[in-house]
Amino acid sequence: MTQRPTLITLIALFLASLVVAAPAHAERIKDMGQFQGLRANQLTGYGIVVGLAGTGDDSLDYSTLGMKGAVSRFGLTLPAGVNPALKNAAAVMITAELPPFAKPGQRLDVTVSAIGKAKSLRGGTLVLAPLYGADGQIYAMVQGNLVIGGLGVDAADGSKLTVNVPSSGRIAGGATVERAVDTGFATSDQLTFNLHQFDATNAKRVADAINQALPGSATMIDGASIAIRAGGGGDERMRLMSRIENLAVVRSEPPARVIVNARTGTVVINGAVRVGTAAVSQGKLTVSIKESPMVVQPAPFSRGETAVEQSSDIGVDQEYRPMMMVKPTASLSELVDAINRMGVPPGDLVAILEALSQAGALTAELVII
Repeated sequence: MTQRPTLITLIALFLASLVVAAPAHAERIKDMGQFQGLRANQLTGYGIVVGLAGTGDDSLDYSTLGMKGAVSRFGLTLPAGVNPALKNAAAVMITAELPPFAKPGQRLDVTVSAIGKAKSLRGGTLVLAPLYGADGQIYAMVQGNLVIGGLGVDAADGSKLTVNVPSSGRIAGGATVERAVDTGFATSDQLTFNLHQFDATNAKRVADAINQALPGSATMIDGASIAIRAGGGGDERMRLMSRIENLAVVRSEPPARVIVNARTGTVVINGAVRVGTAAVSQGKLTVSIKESPMVVQPAPFSRGETAVEQSSDIGVDQEYRPMMMVKPTASLSELVDAINRMGVPPGDLVAILEALSQAGALTAELVII
């Protein structure tokens, strides 16, 4: 009979030791930022979509010019002054994203959007078109059949039905990479890791974690960048990056912030927010105006006219709410409980938070978007 309490006690002590020994939540370095230079590049282009069922933009001049240029590549020249009716074609803008280390021959997804009065691109085919980078160079060529997620229907009486956006679509794997972007990855004598957000504490912890795994290889440039000594070829550098990305770092507590969306009344409070002692009084003032117009008739056999006499009733109702003491809070849950006890709507909560910030009782940055 004496063994059971002893066993339960040992189990409880063992679980308590696990809780005490459990490390703080750590994140991988790869989730906190990215290496400099390993970025995507935006590509844009102009093209013509053909094969539409009468939903193109025939009155668009640059659509007509684009079609003339497209057919001229095949030796077909339209007579001067002749403009083809292009209800089955549409001028479009093409956008794509070129990922880092993309090589010639790889495929990219592209988005195609009408820039004229085309009602729908459903059933259309994009004619071969180039995609340009910010430097004006051609980095990909695109062609293919569009996949449209929308639907547009017009009836003879003028009624219309539109589902989603039929004037925009995608071509999965429609672009072929023709030129690679030089990132300087293999020629630089160091790697630079940039945090997503400036934080000197996180930058120090990332540098310390890298130096613990690779002694003396990392130095802080500033609160958002860490320089890492690197050498060798591409294989050695990629192995180094892979090792660094998977190191674990305990992220520092973020700055105390209260985010307020003034348009929707949404309030977001992070866990670092603290509130000092303050007294808050929140009242409700309601003003009502009731208009009761009355029709006044003239006396019999008189030459008077019927008139409308205005009658207004104005009332003011102010709800009394006693002042409430807000005690110093040490956690987000206590702050939420204090706000809930006040029973205020989101619009009034924004005003209270602004007043607490002005009074110096809110230890947080108040950000209004």
